[in-house]
Amino acid sequence: FTGSAFGSAAIWQYESLKSRVQTYFEEARADWMDKMRPQKRGDFRKQVNSWWNSLTEGQRTVTGIIAANAFVFCLWRLPSMRRIMFTYFTSNPSSKALCSPMLLSTFSHFSLFHMAANMYVLWSFSSSIVSLLGCEQFIAVYLSAGVISTFVSYVAKMATGRFEPSLGA
Repeated sequence: FTGSAFGSAAIWQYESLKSRVQTYFEEARADWMDKMRPQKRGDFRKQVNSWWNSLTEGQRTVTGIIAANAFVFCLWRLPSMRRIMFTYFTSNPSSKALCSPMLLSTFSHFSLFHMAANMYVLWSFSSSIVSLLGCEQFIAVYLSAGVISTFVSYVAKMATGRFEPSLGA
């Protein structure tokens, strides 16, 4: 999984760089076109774009991870989703589904405080780590760490004979 994650991140990084170069030339043309057209006032989309562009690359990267964690947290609160959540979003070595929960349980939190604390810490160091690794490699590290820690959890549960499900990485 880790090899695939980092291989995909390298391809993503190349495509992102290629896209940035193309965007640079398109923006230069768009700036010229904007000068020719009158500007709208109070445009909500521009305000959102302005806020989004004020974030660091790390904060923009982590925003997606936080959104995924919040979405999964909300799914845990729906009684009709409980069976699916226990099957695919908890790590349990005695489950029929072993591989997908290794990745999906990384996004599972049952306690709001636990999720908020984890996301706060992730947000705090995101700018520095993403500037060091790049957003693609950071996501590969994040997902790989989740899968590896779940695997270690499987091994520990098998060694101790405790087969109860657990949340998180």
